[in-house]
Amino acid sequence: MQTKRASGILMPLSSLPGGYGIGSLGTPARRFVDFLARAGQSVWQILPVGPTGYGDSPYQSCSAFAGNPYFIDLDLLAAEGLLSRADYAFTNWGKAPEKVDYGILYEKRLTVLRKAYAAFLKQRPVPGCETPYPDDWYRFTFRCDGWLPDYCLYMAIKQEQKMADWQQWPRPLRLHDEKALAEFRREHAAETGFWTFVQYEFDKQWQALKAYANAHGVRIMGDVPIYVAADSADAWAGGKLFEMDADGHPLRVAGCPPDYFAADGQLWGNPLYDWAYHKKTNYAWWINRVRHALSIYDILRIDHFRGFDTYWAIPAGEKTARNGKWEQGPGMDLFRMLHAALGELPIVAEDLGELFPSVRKLLADSGFPGMKVLQFALDGTDNEYLPHNHPVNCVCYPGTHDNNTLMGWWEEDLTPEQREQLTGYLALTEGEGIRLGILRGVLASPARLTVIPMTDWLGLGPDARINTPGLASGNWQWRAADGVFTTALAAQIRTLSARYFRADPLKPAKAPAAPVNTAKDKAETPARNDEKKSEADAVASIKETTVRTVVEKSAHSVKK
Repeated sequence: MQTKRASGILMPLSSLPGGYGIGSLGTPARRFVDFLARAGQSVWQILPVGPTGYGDSPYQSCSAFAGNPYFIDLDLLAAEGLLSRADYAFTNWGKAPEKVDYGILYEKRLTVLRKAYAAFLKQRPVPGCETPYPDDWYRFTFRCDGWLPDYCLYMAIKQEQKMADWQQWPRPLRLHDEKALAEFRREHAAETGFWTFVQYEFDKQWQALKAYANAHGVRIMGDVPIYVAADSADAWAGGKLFEMDADGHPLRVAGCPPDYFAADGQLWGNPLYDWAYHKKTNYAWWINRVRHALSIYDILRIDHFRGFDTYWAIPAGEKTARNGKWEQGPGMDLFRMLHAALGELPIVAEDLGELFPSVRKLLADSGFPGMKVLQFALDGTDNEYLPHNHPVNCVCYPGTHDNNTLMGWWEEDLTPEQREQLTGYLALTEGEGIRLGILRGVLASPARLTVIPMTDWLGLGPDARINTPGLASGNWQWRAADGVFTTALAAQIRTLSARYFRADPLKPAKAPAAPVNTAKDKAETPARNDEKKSEADAVASIKETTVRTVVEKSAHSVKK
């Protein structure tokens, strides 16, 4: 996947600062890419970018393929002539700028996007085109034909059914009666068109952002949940792919047994795959899923990797995960088929949790780097999570999005004995500071790649924790404050990363040139100039460069 030492930052898109209630794919994301480049970071790890589902979790999405409409940048839509600022700038997007208010987003965001869709339709047909839509619309719909029609139909039915779970829909729609679905498509063509437009705009903005990141030496590590949500287009359209009865209800569901995070285990509720059926199809659905993921990410982090070896199966209807049992997954058979179809797989395996010898063997046989998390290391033994034991082929973290922040962990979670062990192991001192001393230990790891959550570089406490596993609400809300991604912080990150050969050192600053700006130019601050350039670059990328990116990726997919 990579051959030299590097470092990156974990920062969810939703947590970016900026306007309109949640981080977006426009200027907020580009500013963060600029910050990563200044800080010498070569990887930006994000959480899943699909539509959020139950409990606002990105891991319970209504689609394994679709993008989250909330991330579409409204300023970029305005630059395309699809919105006026009056359509969205006046709206209250939340009570606290440092928290995502998903309730308000649910109420307001789609209304704004529907206005953009109405304007988009008024721009048709495109002057000089033989077809009603621009060429990149057709390229996008062709490239996504394997999932987009089902997703858009699912969303249209869900809207008509007042957002009810698909298992509660009328039986003909629930069980894919062809006549009922054909009639619904005819009567709701405008609604399915809207959901196609939403995904088209997301993809266009995403591809432009990814091209911008790659041009600045930053690769995006995306997160691929192993399971799909019970209430999802994938489960509704998947049929034999999942363990379901004749009425479409799951027979068993996913979760994990009691562990570090939850005494009763975790009852996720996702439908389980019928792996015997997947094998009969040569894992066609998984090949399509990974191919799609590779078209939008540079690196894939596969969540709950151990589930490909053995997985925890819980009878549907259980109230906790305690009464599940281990079942055998597809193992290397799946990854051999993926490799044969797609070539080299830039995958990071989330291999945390209870690891049987067979899980370790699967990781070794796959060749994928696993994960080592310092917050799991302090049990008084010489264990695999202590940095001196890390293999080169792994990704080292102080903690993940499921852990407390470093400062919250130090202040709330550690016993006096664990603090003493960590202080001695890393030679922590008051002069250096606890947090920077811990980050020093992570960056010094033999691991080829380290990834540090942005919350830890900012030194934030438990209020900035992203997720607490087993907690049904209050997660996924943290957002960074405006102005925290400073030049000084970037220099600090780069200096510490360079010390352990994960970044190029800072170059000495050049003497300032003689001023030649006009009075008006002098009045513009560097930050404002950067903002204008970022916005202009974003619009230019949306209008001019995305078509080439989409074409190349489409051609790549066809070749594969």
